[in-house]
Amino acid sequence: MLRGFFAGSALALVVCTAAAGQVREQGNIVYDGVPPTPPALQAAIAPYYNARSASFEDWLPDGSMLISTRFGDTPQIHRVARPLGARAQLTFFGEPISQAKVRPGSSAYLYPRDVGGAEYYQAYLRDLAGRETLLTAPNTRNQAFQFSPDGRLVAWSQVTPGDPNYDIVVADPENPASRRVVHEGQGAMSVNDVSADGRTLLVSRTNASTWVELFTLDVATGKLTPVGPGKRKIGYIDGSFVDGGRAVLTLSDDGSDVTRPVVIDLRTGAVRDLEPGAKWGSEAFDVSPDGKVVAVAVNEEGYSKLVLRDVATGRELPSPKLPPGVLTGFRFSKDGLRLGLSLSTPLSAGDVWSLDLAGGELVRWTESELGGMDAGRLVEPQLVRYATFDGRQIPAFVFRPKGATGKLPVVIKIHGGPESQEQPAFDPRRQSWVNELGAAVILPNVRGSSGYGKAYMGLDNAEKREDSVKDIGALLDWIAKQPDLDASRVAVVGQSYGGYMVLAVAAHYNDRIAGAIDLYGISDWATFLKNTEGYRRDLRRAEYGDERDPKMAAVFERISPIRMSARMKKPMMVFQGANDPRVPRSESEQMVRQLRAQGSEVWYVLAKDEGHGIYKKVNQEAVRATEVVFLKKVLGLE
Repeated sequence: MLRGFFAGSALALVVCTAAAGQVREQGNIVYDGVPPTPPALQAAIAPYYNARSASFEDWLPDGSMLISTRFGDTPQIHRVARPLGARAQLTFFGEPISQAKVRPGSSAYLYPRDVGGAEYYQAYLRDLAGRETLLTAPNTRNQAFQFSPDGRLVAWSQVTPGDPNYDIVVADPENPASRRVVHEGQGAMSVNDVSADGRTLLVSRTNASTWVELFTLDVATGKLTPVGPGKRKIGYIDGSFVDGGRAVLTLSDDGSDVTRPVVIDLRTGAVRDLEPGAKWGSEAFDVSPDGKVVAVAVNEEGYSKLVLRDVATGRELPSPKLPPGVLTGFRFSKDGLRLGLSLSTPLSAGDVWSLDLAGGELVRWTESELGGMDAGRLVEPQLVRYATFDGRQIPAFVFRPKGATGKLPVVIKIHGGPESQEQPAFDPRRQSWVNELGAAVILPNVRGSSGYGKAYMGLDNAEKREDSVKDIGALLDWIAKQPDLDASRVAVVGQSYGGYMVLAVAAHYNDRIAGAIDLYGISDWATFLKNTEGYRRDLRRAEYGDERDPKMAAVFERISPIRMSARMKKPMMVFQGANDPRVPRSESEQMVRQLRAQGSEVWYVLAKDEGHGIYKKVNQEAVRATEVVFLKKVLGLE
């Protein structure tokens, strides 16, 4: 009795009720039970996705930069020779290319590329003339590429389909056929750094978001040697050899609720804390080529702060005051005199800068266009906190339309992860909801979010999963008390884990929402863990719980949204990328089937050339416009 529901790779269509509507296909988007987008609304949405952003990738030997930005349908790698110089495009692919790393001693750079969002990344080494060589083996997923300082060796981790264990591979970049596995890994292993002589790798194994092991790896023998104190479960982020290879600089949460930079002596295991008593967590770092200065990105209430420190003493050096926003990349130049960085703010799409370390001057390198949007209509968020069921204060960013009067409809956007965080970067989707719907947009960072310490991040683990759903219930209570917000017109939107949250909210708080948008959300914990890619399964079990444990299986049976579908009475839009390796399309399609079988209104949108997300501009415009059509309907704005 279902018509227009997609089954199998051939997008087979089966019969369904008239309530599901007709199936139509435009480009690589298939719409089932979805009305067409009015041309005027599509035109109004287009400028938001015409906006460009630029992110810093690396320095070339001549002092020019590699950046990632979009001029066509997908981001590609460009070269910028000088501040505010032309962005010369270097890669030209239908798939997004958003990472590049320069091979030391040359102008060649390595970049990863996948097909259709499947995330089976292959790496290519490409020169400025466009000649390139495939470095990695077919039918493998490859990540965490690191060059030796002289550029004569490259190391990375690779995994094959269905295998949960990454191996460590090395090669001569000039000769891809020289690649060889130097360590058959266990779990989610990555390469963090290569020693100056190329004989030792610094590698990590991620067991959970707050339990990451560090090792040195002897390239000749494949032997692992643990780095760090004892057998405590410590959350490390990245790592780099310092002090001539005798020590490692990393971000650690050992003995603290937040990560901060530390130096670990490889011979004695002694740990030197560069920021004792840190209040806010560090998220990323880069060490100057001489090993004397470390640049650290610190997350303060979701905003990025760039801090420079002397590695020998931990002393804070003069650091730039950045506009309120989020760092999207940074790296020292090869001579150590400059730091390249990119920053996104609520009012600007994201641009690339350089910091002169001697004089402290910030120099702008790109000026990205807003795509025809009126900059005066862009809004900055207000940071609020609201009380939840156990007395905790939940942080949230609230965007309100400028000059609005009366009670506003509300869109709650719930992030994925759950070890992620809503931050005040530029987001055309948020701004379009504010301006085209006249809605207040609320971005809560419910328990389980990163950015607020490891204790907060662990509050939703395993059997505590629905406590984060209760945090949204508390947000609905808060909305009802605000004089300018309309509690009778609230929609919830979320993707991935946020999609699970949307489905759970639609069940538990059906009478308090007007509609929901679920993008590639988890509908059944048992089937999700069975069908997600093998290289992710154990990491997800560490966060969500292990379905092989009968007690946890019983919890999953109770809290899986598909078991609560009868409570979901409000209209729902579901989006799925056909090639998603993380949350397979079966999670969305079984939810759509069940909701339609009980008579619920469901719009289903499938992108045939996307995976876990929407990365092609033409698809973004189409799907985001459909979201606005749906939100207008359920919020009574048609």
